Amino acid sequence: MGFSISNAALRLVSGAFILNSGIGKLKLTPEHAAGLQDAAQRVIPQVSTWTPEQFGSRLAYSEIAVGAVILTPFVSSRLAGLALGAFSGGLVATYLKSPGMTEADGIRPTPAGTAMAKDFWLAGIAVALLFHRKKRPMAG
Repeated sequence: MGFSISNAALRLVSGAFILNSGIGKLKLTPEHAAGLQDAAQRVIPQVSTWTPEQFGSRLAYSEIAVGAVILTPFVSSRLAGLALGAFSGGLVATYLKSPGMTEADGIRPTPAGTAMAKDFWLAGIAVALLFHRKKRPMAG
């Protein structure tokens, strides 16, 4: 499993961002949690069965766990990429399914959707972590 500065940079940036986001969500108000839950249920309808407090708590701890996995050095980059891919996939799906977030083409963000569209960078980092290949030493 060697060390790669490029992978370390990708993991530090994305993991710290997600970990901080999760820690910030530990103190969500029920109203804010309900708003996030409304957006999430467009992608995962089952979350509508939870109370906003349950959703907010589960969301916060999930983000903390994903951020911690990505930041943990002994977790392989592929596993970190899988965790980040699942997380970012949910964010991208929420963006694409939220009314008013995209232009008529369904991809480009409206001014209101710009903040959510930035989650595509997390998906790009996940792909980079999943498919990074170490150079093999040349035989000779």
